[in-house]
Amino acid sequence: MVKKKRQDQVEIKNDDNIIITDNKEYTNDPGTSSDRNSSNMGPEANSPDRANNDKVLTNEISVDEKLAEMQDKYIRLSAELDNYRRRTLREKMELSKYASETILLKIIPFMDDFDRAIKHMETSTDCISMKNGIDLIYGKFSEFLKQNGIKEIESLNNSFNVDLHEAIAKVPVEEEDKKGKIMEVLLKGYYLQDKVLRFSKVVVGE
Repeated sequence: MVKKKRQDQVEIKNDDNIIITDNKEYTNDPGTSSDRNSSNMGPEANSPDRANNDKVLTNEISVDEKLAEMQDKYIRLSAELDNYRRRTLREKMELSKYASETILLKIIPFMDDFDRAIKHMETSTDCISMKNGIDLIYGKFSEFLKQNGIKEIESLNNSFNVDLHEAIAKVPVEEEDKKGKIMEVLLKGYYLQDKVLRFSKVVVGE
């Protein structure tokens, strides 16, 4: 349907959705007016290049901030690692230097016992009492060694074992059952827990 009026009046054409007023053309498309309004803001207002530049600038600032943050974390971690290494090295040195402090502190009382025994020997003529005093110190020290995991290797009259014994000499024996057996212990051997701390020095029959 088409309605026509004079040149200076509105002409409406429903076929094309076009409105003409005073020889000026308008459309009913809502996108047309917004496009025209945006075009009035100048060619650079909605320029894709400007938007891209702003985005790149923002990304560069973000990357620089992240890089600075990572560098700061790296410096802090490096300093902490250096401090940790120095601390552990100092602790290891102190541990190796004073590792035997506890055990030696427990041994000192035996020195006190020996000092008292020596002083008593200078004035006493009673050999039996001196012997009893030495036996007392010996038993006390033996118990101390056991409490710290040290025990004697039983060697006398046992078969020679290269993992436990060190043969210093060999002696001839007449009995067949004594050949290869330990006839004398010159120096006692000891275990530390299940490890041989010192080999027994022995004389073996052959």
